[in-house]
Amino acid sequence: MAGMDEIWRLAECCHAPVYFAPEAKEVYAAAGLRGFWMGYFASRSAALGPVSPQVVTAAFYNFAPSMVARAIPDAWRFCPPEEVLAARLEVAGRCLRRLLGDLADHPDVREAAGLAGTAVEACPAAGRVLFAAHAALPPPGEPLAALWHALTALREFRGDGHVAALVTAGVDGCEANVVASALGLVPPEQRAYRGWTEEEWRAAADRLRERGVLDREGAVTEKGRRERDAVEAATERLARAPMDALGEAGAARLAHLLRPLATRIIDGGGVPFPNAMAMPRL
Repeated sequence: MAGMDEIWRLAECCHAPVYFAPEAKEVYAAAGLRGFWMGYFASRSAALGPVSPQVVTAAFYNFAPSMVARAIPDAWRFCPPEEVLAARLEVAGRCLRRLLGDLADHPDVREAAGLAGTAVEACPAAGRVLFAAHAALPPPGEPLAALWHALTALREFRGDGHVAALVTAGVDGCEANVVASALGLVPPEQRAYRGWTEEEWRAAADRLRERGVLDREGAVTEKGRRERDAVEAATERLARAPMDALGEAGAARLAHLLRPLATRIIDGGGVPFPNAMAMPRL
């Protein structure tokens, strides 16, 4: 079977341009949303309905509650969730067509959308709130939009499992960011990108030192690396269902179809490296 890690990185790369696309500013502003972060929090959580900031904080996990509360629930007063979802799909379509060029209408996109859709249908929804919300949305009819929609649901499926793995390991959202930062997996501005104050960041680092995850200088210890590896292994284990459903040949085919799309997206600057998602280069 195609490497699980590679498949998830390819899927994430094809999903993620919506978070960095210059089109987002124009489209979300036209919809009535105010500022980048309101657009981000509203667009990613709109599938859940007009939920509270507490729900969004719980689902997204690694953002400071105060940062979420600056955008939610005000966003729903400016633009109802169903209109936010339409705006997000417009952002996805516009930015992916710009980045992919002639590949956007290649027949392989339709095949990839079909495989990704089959994978979504095989995912168990229990305990996967963000996934369930996105998977319940009607898939678009246009192949490129349908592919992005399916990859978005798969991305949230894996993300829900990752949150479960972190909770099981006793790692909170701020601590997860501190570890990723200490490993150099995210930009130096990660604390600000996730809304944590300097005091909250220091407190999280102190807790990690007390547990032996960080050393006195703030570097990740061997114990810390083992614990993080265990979280990543649990995340991958929890993410197997859709790829198992495709089987070895289907998973390999999906990876083959996504690879040129992801490469074109990266070459076009659609996803920056390093990024706040800690997604490595292909």
